[in-house]
Amino acid sequence: MPNILLGDDDEELTQLLEEYLHNHGVQCDCVHDGEAVIKKLKKASTQTPVYDLLVLDIMMPKMDGLSVLRQLPNIIDIPVIMLTAKGEEIDRIIGLELGADDYITKPCNPRELLARINAVIKRTNAAVSEHTPLPEGRLHLDQNQRVCQIDGVELQVTGTEFDLLVALLKQKGEVVSKEWLSEHVLQRELQPFDRSLDVHVSRLRKKLQPFHDEPIKAVRGKGYQLVL
Repeated sequence: MPNILLGDDDEELTQLLEEYLHNHGVQCDCVHDGEAVIKKLKKASTQTPVYDLLVLDIMMPKMDGLSVLRQLPNIIDIPVIMLTAKGEEIDRIIGLELGADDYITKPCNPRELLARINAVIKRTNAAVSEHTPLPEGRLHLDQNQRVCQIDGVELQVTGTEFDLLVALLKQKGEVVSKEWLSEHVLQRELQPFDRSLDVHVSRLRKKLQPFHDEPIKAVRGKGYQLVL
């Protein structure tokens, strides 16, 4: 049973979501401010089992969700789904740039949230049996340990960034469409005006640029090409 942490100051909503998720096989702990999220994650980082995923509201008292995201790398490695107000695109973009894996707008449909949770956990915990050999070169991806190395130097990437690299490396030198990447990496159809994939690629490109001037090439109207 997946074990997640839900941080949201709307106690009525969190109770509804907790009951729905529990009825569909997801264990859910709820807290209602950013400081409580940090405290829970610090405690979880020293225990077993740790949380499989964090669902994080952007607007919370004591410490907002973006501030929580900024602290996460120093606390725990955990995938994150953001809860954002409808129309607050800038918060979603900043959250993705800070390492969040996905987002869902509020008020959210519990069924959609469950689908997003299952999709993120599935790709984070990809089975070893599903791994296929990757081309050898400067870039080395250990799919068992989910470690990325370039020229022998380990690169810190998020779970979504790692999956993007796997997808692009499998088709190295070819242009991979945004539609395909969205469906196979983000586990959802590409929607008009959805910049999530672009933000993930942009963040990944910046991490790769010390090793290559243009590691991921954007081909207008077509998609992305790994050239590293």
